Amino acid sequence: MSSANTRSQSTSAEARTWAFSWQAAVGRDFFFHSCLAAKIRGRLISAHLGSGRVLVDFVLLPTEIHAIARVDSNDSVESVARAFGNITSRWVRRAHPVRSPVLAGPYLAVSIDSESALRQEVRMLAWRPVLKRLCATPTHYPHGALRVALGLTAADGFDSRPMLGLFGSPVSAARAALRKDLAVSPTDQDWRVWELTRGLALATEGVGTEPTTAKSVDGAAAALVAAGGGYGIEGALDLLVAWVGTKIEPGRPLDLSGSSTAQAARGRAIVGCLAVLHRLCSAASVARHFGRSKATLSEQMSACRSRQTDRQILATPLHRILEEAVALLSSAD
Repeated sequence: MSSANTRSQSTSAEARTWAFSWQAAVGRDFFFHSCLAAKIRGRLISAHLGSGRVLVDFVLLPTEIHAIARVDSNDSVESVARAFGNITSRWVRRAHPVRSPVLAGPYLAVSIDSESALRQEVRMLAWRPVLKRLCATPTHYPHGALRVALGLTAADGFDSRPMLGLFGSPVSAARAALRKDLAVSPTDQDWRVWELTRGLALATEGVGTEPTTAKSVDGAAAALVAAGGGYGIEGALDLLVAWVGTKIEPGRPLDLSGSSTAQAARGRAIVGCLAVLHRLCSAASVARHFGRSKATLSEQMSACRSRQTDRQILATPLHRILEEAVALLSSAD
């Protein structure tokens, strides 16, 4: 595919690290023919042999392909992905000649902006085949970089030094640290965030008689949806409702949905502002969630943004909102 979704917070002119994802269209299988896995692996490695490109990690699945790569500033993410995706699509189409697309959509490239996030991405790729029930443990899966990095499989063209370098040196110590990092599987919430930000799952939205719709989310919105306990926007809004209620009236729960008090209206407005601020959903969606008029909620949201006390609530870091809201709901259970 020649187009892509790219998500990045970084503005550095230096080389950056990207997590690439390709998803097969419904009915397609990257491993349809027995020789495809080896061919696709070889193509992925050769697509990163250009100057300034470093393939850090990868895993090939029957319906998903994931890779981590460093791309130099004078190169482009699109050219790297095109060098792999176009040829892979052609091979799969030849092996499985049906009149339908090979890929579910454009590739997705997500910028990885810290070493801890990079190690977490390595962990997610290692455990992905286990989640998909393709193997019992990460080290058993043959179509990825992990076994090469751990010295369990011949390199066959893949240089595992960039991956091992994330976990220290010498090689023996790095492998031990990598194994330790993979000892505990990602949580369900980890998977929801990862799938939402990699385009492998969509957030769903549906209130009352309104038809259920699906939308892509990333960043803060994905974290909110995942923390809500599923893939629904409604769960994320419930999380915000519970948190905002305690900020307005710490001593007792505040019914933001059913109450017509000024405090409840203020709480609904803060929830609306937070939902829009973190790109979770529109003010109209928040109004439907509360069964209120969008015009009224929008007016209250404008007033909320002008109040100093409410601006302080809106400025709360997302990680704190999530931690406090999850703890609040857990204590209620």
